[in-house]
Amino acid sequence: MANFSFSPSDSSIFILTGIPGLEDDHIWISIPFSAFYILGLLGNFTVLFVVGKEQTLHKPMYLLLCMLALSDITTSTSFVPKALCIFWFNLKSITMKSCLTQMFFFYAFSTMHSAVLVTMAFDRYVAVCNPLRYATILTNARIAKLGLVCLTRAVLFILPMPLLLSRQPFCANRIIPHTYCDHIAVAKVSCGDITASRVYGMLMAFVIIGFDLTLIGLSYGLIIRTLLRMSSKEANQKALKTCTAHICALLMSYPLGLLSSLSHRFGQGITPHVHIILSNLNYLIPPMLNPIIYGINTKDLRDKVAKYICRMYSPQGTYFKPA
Repeated sequence: MANFSFSPSDSSIFILTGIPGLEDDHIWISIPFSAFYILGLLGNFTVLFVVGKEQTLHKPMYLLLCMLALSDITTSTSFVPKALCIFWFNLKSITMKSCLTQMFFFYAFSTMHSAVLVTMAFDRYVAVCNPLRYATILTNARIAKLGLVCLTRAVLFILPMPLLLSRQPFCANRIIPHTYCDHIAVAKVSCGDITASRVYGMLMAFVIIGFDLTLIGLSYGLIIRTLLRMSSKEANQKALKTCTAHICALLMSYPLGLLSSLSHRFGQGITPHVHIILSNLNYLIPPMLNPIIYGINTKDLRDKVAKYICRMYSPQGTYFKPA
């Protein structure tokens, strides 16, 4: 756990309102929230279990998929349980220490999620543009080191956000109109000068997303150049198919995330509950759909999952390999 240095007001209590303006509908809103969360956990833990059990799947691509699953699980788990406590039991209070700790883990894991998507883009670049050297360039040990780099980057970039806020004085009205301790929402409760926190938060959002999207764009630019040079249409389609799942994961993560971030910072005319719903969906829908997308598009993983499902429901353990 991260240890933050707190001011004398660290015993203060914040109030998370949930979704402002829709308090009477919290019970109904909790149904899709909890469903998305449970399905996401089920799908991602299935990926982790199957890849962990099957030696044939101990390959760079599947290790990256496990890293993506872990980042999805940890990001959603950092805020959904508290949100459901608000929806179901009206437990809206949270201490300053808990709030800033939640903020750290939420943003750190979501930043790592973005870094994993960049690493997966590099994996697809090597697979398509340099397939003969794939096994030597991307080894399991190298993937583990890249994962450590992703985690280190996330911690170093995100740690200053709660640290800056921990030194701020907070007003008597400590009501946060959100389901979790969003950085900007918490900063607005402060009575002090939040310029440094606001600038750092905005800078990190644009630097991290901008840098990651640049690397992803570069990888896919080189992939497209290689595809255009291929003379065989069949080889072209096969190479493109290997990128389909990753492209879908990118389209789920970045557009919704950018829309949520920009609307929260610059969309003053947008109803507050729209901000909150967009922000929550951005961290609920991708974790739920990523295992499905990769399961459908990755034959080896699909076959192994089908094998374990058949073992569960067939007394004799009979397994019929899908076509």
